[in-house]
Amino acid sequence: MKSIVKDAGLMAGAALMLSGCGSFDGTREGGPAANPAPAATVAAVPDVPVKIGDPYTIDGVTYTPADIPDYDDVGYASWYGDELAGRPTANGETFDPAAISAAHKTLPLPSYVEVTALDTGRTILVRVNDRGPMVGDRLIDLSRGAAEQLGLTAGVSAVRVRRTNPIAAERAQLRTGKPVPERIATPDSLLAILRNKAKALPVPKAAAASAAATAPIASANAKPGDDRFIADSPATVMPTPKVAPPAKPTAGAAATAKPAAVASGKYVVQVGAFSTEARANAAAKSVGGHVTKAGQLWRVRIGPFASDADARSGLATAKAKGFRDAVVQRNR
Repeated sequence: MKSIVKDAGLMAGAALMLSGCGSFDGTREGGPAANPAPAATVAAVPDVPVKIGDPYTIDGVTYTPADIPDYDDVGYASWYGDELAGRPTANGETFDPAAISAAHKTLPLPSYVEVTALDTGRTILVRVNDRGPMVGDRLIDLSRGAAEQLGLTAGVSAVRVRRTNPIAAERAQLRTGKPVPERIATPDSLLAILRNKAKALPVPKAAAASAAATAPIASANAKPGDDRFIADSPATVMPTPKVAPPAKPTAGAAATAKPAAVASGKYVVQVGAFSTEARANAAAKSVGGHVTKAGQLWRVRIGPFASDADARSGLATAKAKGFRDAVVQRNR
């Protein structure tokens, strides 16, 4: 497969299943398991020898695993979690929903890929150790831990999947199930190209249904520039358009709506500082925050909040969206 950057005509024809994706009776269909029994822990299974496997057929579709060093594709991703916890993966490991892992139809096991959410441009490093999803309109199936790190909390999301060869320390970290730091920001020019490619793909039914209700992070309906909201001026403390919608629900969003209703207070949640305004706006959109200019950076905050307890609720929201470095600060 040619690289996306090299060949603008490359389109993804597969993407990932929402729940269980490619698992049947708790086990993955496809390439044979490397060992008769799963390893006791993720760390106990080395990266070598790499398993490619023979072609296999699921529901009349034949998949041929191959070692493609420059694999680079765009498609749809979803995630699976506790329903398969403790089950064996295709290469004989034990599936841990909290680990940063993924399933792919044809890449060698294990492989390392960079997964980019096309709505936000955020990119993480993921270890592929399973086969799936066996659904034609999806490309990759992320573990719950990987989805959380990337900020994909619901629905089917447009992503780029690019194979990479990380340093030994990062490989070792991922083999223990722990995340490594996010990659550098995806350039806006490349992000626009990738989004255009995603627009040409069939939208999975799950993504269309989710978008009709509420657009998820990295939603399948994203178009180039759709998430490029104009940042509010630095003097604006709480942008009304982003705060008012969450305040209306009386049940599901009650936890976040209550602290968001405060117009002034002593505390704020610092979600992050971004090098481009577009990325800051995308992050603010995902957490219901606001953007201010701080020197050469754009700062995303939630709040202000009247109390530390309310601020902690906002902090939980930010972390749930994948911003693990978010902190509570005094409002200055």
